[in-house]
Amino acid sequence: MDRNEVHVALEILVEELEIVANGLDENGTEAFKTGEYDKATEASEMAARLSDFRDKVKTLQQDWSNLFVHRIVRRSTRRKRGRVAARLQQGLRTPEHAYRRPILDALVELGGRVALDDVLDRVGDKMKDTLNEYDHQPLRSNDREKRWRNTVKWCRNDLVREGLMESGSSQGIWEISDRGREALRLGQV
Repeated sequence: MDRNEVHVALEILVEELEIVANGLDENGTEAFKTGEYDKATEASEMAARLSDFRDKVKTLQQDWSNLFVHRIVRRSTRRKRGRVAARLQQGLRTPEHAYRRPILDALVELGGRVALDDVLDRVGDKMKDTLNEYDHQPLRSNDREKRWRNTVKWCRNDLVREGLMESGSSQGIWEISDRGREALRLGQV
């Protein structure tokens, strides 16, 4: 296995983890809607553990890339269903960190505690001049969701872990923390 194949393997793992996370999100949302709060809590806790694991894999991927000076080129890979789908080349989509301030700004503008879809809509409006054609493409793992919307959800996990957003909010509700408001005020986002 050459250096590029290792990088691609780690990227595949990150994408597969995102597929699992999306499934947990759907299961948790459905459980919450049907009043199965124990299942909703279990899905939420599992999603948090999965997010931590994904971050470790992304760190490994970055460490691997840093070992080599040359740019790693992604190759096409075969999906489980047998179709060949090209991977998005590194650097084409808007990076996750670009969503941090728009998310926190949107939360403040919408009152601080907001339903997920409202936050996504506001972030989309705020970033309409930043998002590119690749951001607007559907996910390979879920053709009903645009790539940028999924990236916003992953960025939220980092904001929660850093204490800039509340972790104990109800399922489907995003909430900025006092620390997040202060970071915005000081321009530290």
